[in-house]
Amino acid sequence: MKKYPIGIQSFEKIRSGNFYYVDKTEFVYNLVEEESGYYFLSRPRRFGKSLFLDTLHQAFAGRKEYFKGLFLENNWNWDEQLPVLHISFGAGIFKDTDSLNLRFNYLLSRFAEEYKVKLKGKNISDRFDELVRKISEKQNQKVVILIDEYDKPILDNIDKLETAIEIREELKNFYSVVKDLDSYLEFVFITGVSRFSKVSIFSGLNNLEDISLGRRYSAICGYTQNELECVFKEPLKCADLNAIKKWYNGYNFLGEPVYNPFDVLLYLKSGEFRNYWFETGTPSFLIKLLKENQYYIPLLELFEAGEGLLGSFEIEHLEPETLLFQTGCLTIKEEISLGSRKSYLLGFPNLEVRMSFTDVILNHYSCPPAKKEKRLTAVYRALFEARLDDLKEIFLSFFSSIPHDWYRKNKISEYEGYYASIFYSYFTAAGLDVTAEDTTNQGRIDLTVKLDDKIYIIEFKVIEVDKTKGSALEQIKKKKYSEKYQQKGKKIYLVGIEFSKNDKNIKNFMWEEEIGMISYVGNPER
Repeated sequence: MKKYPIGIQSFEKIRSGNFYYVDKTEFVYNLVEEESGYYFLSRPRRFGKSLFLDTLHQAFAGRKEYFKGLFLENNWNWDEQLPVLHISFGAGIFKDTDSLNLRFNYLLSRFAEEYKVKLKGKNISDRFDELVRKISEKQNQKVVILIDEYDKPILDNIDKLETAIEIREELKNFYSVVKDLDSYLEFVFITGVSRFSKVSIFSGLNNLEDISLGRRYSAICGYTQNELECVFKEPLKCADLNAIKKWYNGYNFLGEPVYNPFDVLLYLKSGEFRNYWFETGTPSFLIKLLKENQYYIPLLELFEAGEGLLGSFEIEHLEPETLLFQTGCLTIKEEISLGSRKSYLLGFPNLEVRMSFTDVILNHYSCPPAKKEKRLTAVYRALFEARLDDLKEIFLSFFSSIPHDWYRKNKISEYEGYYASIFYSYFTAAGLDVTAEDTTNQGRIDLTVKLDDKIYIIEFKVIEVDKTKGSALEQIKKKKYSEKYQQKGKKIYLVGIEFSKNDKNIKNFMWEEEIGMISYVGNPER
């Protein structure tokens, strides 16, 4: 039986062993056939960037034996073997410029030894320049430079502005060498998670083509639906393809949606749906940034962003939406043309990310989080059985458990978005079908939750801040939000939840079941 190449970044190991492999070598051919020769690719972590880079390495090194049966076998000049400098910053944690320079020196010394050249330069940039020139002259061939996880030293320190800037400048000096080596270079390919601007990192490297959102290369990493079903035909015989798609597909880079390969391989090995990718690294700094910006979490369900938000960013000006997109927490749902301008609808790519991300949000927004799992189960059961009194008690207890000192450090209790974010995160982390800012012809419903034969229409209000006349429940009825769902043959529940910024808890919890107009108005005060 074939093995699953989980976490394996070596093309040689996969091809020489009995592993499944999705052929991506046509992309190698396309990149080399184009005129540029200088490329940059941004993709989320564990998406296959390192494996693709090693595929390039083995192709340029002329290792034809590993490409048997693949597209490149009969579409490559195997008589030519070029020297390859394969640089990776994936190993270890970079705490400062000293640790970065140690890595630089190690890599340069290793390459000098491999190609039997001596370096006389003292500083990093001079040694790098000297290395490329001497290898090219000695081999009488142009050099290939492959750089993996170029941005990891910065991302390791993204929450330490001063250190991150210092590291950025060191990287800038290192990468700037490439711009003056054009006559010595055959091909350059750089990968990372983030897209820092060319000015800040690749100063002067104007011919570096960013293919991150190039339609032709949208599936360069990840598995398409066809690749999944063809390559893994045997292990998928008894699998639920729709469920796999719901859990792990949905990443869109302006082309055909792709699956996260790490998730697919682990699912196929275990046969269980789990949050494999998200569990490998929690974006704690990103969650902290959302919290500090009092971000309205339900907005992440679907919102419109301009091209600028999807593009590059600077350390000094971090936009949560940009980080969310580049780290893979959000993806493109739809491209919108606005004359000569474009914008994009962004949202969670799949069920795994949606549930996992909101689960992490709960760990940071709620205090303490120890009872979170028990509450998630209780929330699901309360909605499944339409026991809204129980739902009220669950959240009353939750907000009561948060120490007053936690609020003293911020003014988050004044914002309706905070309370709505808590409810939204609990509902989505529990795996419920939630629509935020649900559009109707009369306005937008704060939250709509669908479960089995029930639909819950929920409106939030902070009574000391929102001076709109009428209760939250009355607002739902006045705007006739339920009309959108009256033809669905479902039981409809209208739920108005009002908070007090002074009490830092639910003040009024009112609901009505619209079928038969069975009405209940509740107030948590006893």
